Amino acid sequence: MDKLINIIEEVDIRLDKYLIDYLPEMTRTQIQQMIENEEILVNNKPTKPSYKLRVNDEVVVKYVEPKTLDIKSEEIPLDIYYEDSDLIVVNKPTGMVVHPAFGNYEGTLVNALMHHCKDLSTINGVIRAGIVHRIDKETSGLLVACKNDFTHKNLSKQFSSKTVTRKYIAIVHGVINHNLGRVDAPIGRSKEDRKLMAIVEEGKHAATNFKVIERFKDHTLLELSLETGRTHQIRVHMKYIGFPVVGDPQYGLRKDKSNYGQYLHAKTLGFIHPRTNEYMEFNSPLPDYFLEYLDEIIANE
Repeated sequence: MDKLINIIEEVDIRLDKYLIDYLPEMTRTQIQQMIENEEILVNNKPTKPSYKLRVNDEVVVKYVEPKTLDIKSEEIPLDIYYEDSDLIVVNKPTGMVVHPAFGNYEGTLVNALMHHCKDLSTINGVIRAGIVHRIDKETSGLLVACKNDFTHKNLSKQFSSKTVTRKYIAIVHGVINHNLGRVDAPIGRSKEDRKLMAIVEEGKHAATNFKVIERFKDHTLLELSLETGRTHQIRVHMKYIGFPVVGDPQYGLRKDKSNYGQYLHAKTLGFIHPRTNEYMEFNSPLPDYFLEYLDEIIANE
């Protein structure tokens, strides 16, 4: 079924950029290709990706039968913290993508889960089989995946109702003088670069709490907890208050160079088991490279 989008207010934005929020499963390149193939029309006419939308424009996205993707199961080692017939909790290493995406269909956590579990929830389709939440490629730490749709629906409600416990450990640039803090600032697509997130007035509500674990000469070690789960939330919020996460390739300092991406680890994950109704909480230690960097900081004190 075709999708109709009515432009009811002045947006002053290119067609391809505007559609990123309406077609989140697609990249900007794919959207541009659809426009060029006349699968996206404005006022029933073909146009260009650079077309600036106006009030009362009608955008029609023609339905195209999706290609069946052959997502392969791969024998990739998993660091399993818990597993039963309903779910599996794994400790994801830095550098691993959670699920396949355009141009990257192998070596992901989903590929590994498909080999290990055989059966996974189907709610989000084959590309996101079993996935109920994500952490960034360069973020390490705990993640729960679902083996059936019953578990997936239940955990999805827990995530949306903000009852899941999620705590992270991060090393940030700069010394935070107060012991506790809370960042409450809306996050949405950056107006300068639609691939990035930013603090924008019309963004979605986002809140991050943090407490200082240890202060160093030029860095601070933090524990952070999420009230919401926006894309890149911790990284965007810490940049916003002037204490970017060390090693962050997108929101960090330009001088930062790291083989491991940002020093951000999903340490604690807690939820109510959908089948037993018992609260379960898991904790994973900081990775070796994380500890080695802390040792370097201490040595330079």
